[in-house]
Amino acid sequence: MEYKDYYKILGVDRNATEEEIKKAYRRLAMKYHPDRNPGDKSAEEKFKEINEAYEVLGDPEKRKRYDALGESYFRWQQSGAPGDFNWEEWFAQGPVGTRTVRIDLDDLFGDLGGFSDFFSAIFGGMPGTATRTTGRRARQTTPAVEQPVQITLEEAYHGTTRLIQVDGRRLEGKIPPGARTGTKVRLAGQGPIGPNGQRSDLYLVIEVLPDPRFERKDDDLYTEVTIDLYTAVLGGQVTVPTLSGDVILTIPPGTQPGQVFRLSGRGMPNLRNPQKRGDLYVKVKVEIPRNLTPQQRALFEQLRRGG
Repeated sequence: MEYKDYYKILGVDRNATEEEIKKAYRRLAMKYHPDRNPGDKSAEEKFKEINEAYEVLGDPEKRKRYDALGESYFRWQQSGAPGDFNWEEWFAQGPVGTRTVRIDLDDLFGDLGGFSDFFSAIFGGMPGTATRTTGRRARQTTPAVEQPVQITLEEAYHGTTRLIQVDGRRLEGKIPPGARTGTKVRLAGQGPIGPNGQRSDLYLVIEVLPDPRFERKDDDLYTEVTIDLYTAVLGGQVTVPTLSGDVILTIPPGTQPGQVFRLSGRGMPNLRNPQKRGDLYVKVKVEIPRNLTPQQRALFEQLRRGG
């Protein structure tokens, strides 16, 4: 089972801040996104690997657990001696009132799925362990099951559905407008049948993929448009993409490079109140002409002289 260095995958230092990790993820996700690399299997695998790394390093609790267990696991793997790694500490994280019993390591690593084997071993439902109560008899419950689901920013804007296969059944999960990475959609009693004969709840855990056109901050969106020098000086109009269709933005005369315009209500719908929407902030980039005709150069020289 291969050790996964998630920091190396994202190209960040182990002391990287959350913002640095997020920026590295966005850059790589846009580079290797399947829509940008149609039919490229290596890019598709790289994209999955990047998402797996961000799934851990982008979550403070998972990152803390990875930092604690990932390196310890790596040391055990390098030594090749099971006794060098304290498995009892790893698995002694069960619910209060239970004790975890270790069984054969072959069973532990024999059937891991989901993301990579390494991810599943640390963050998934680790097979190969059994619990027995040490206090009063614990009430049997069917634990909820989580299913990661990726959606585009446009799907998050409009709301969407996903078909899920559970125990041979096809389920439709409705994802509401305004969903963001980390949003959980509960399908009550639709999960697998647990040890007590009851079906668990199924949670769709949403991940919103990066969009090359927009950056999202809460319910607000940020984008850039490019205008020519003449429009910046004299004013004019420019087409701005939004998730509900293109709109025309009026550029006032004398607009400066980097100036930001706010389009009210053109951002993301609020998850709790879809009628309420964030804003879209448009940053203007001014394109300076590189190759001037003699006549244009003469006019600019005349303007510089103030005539």
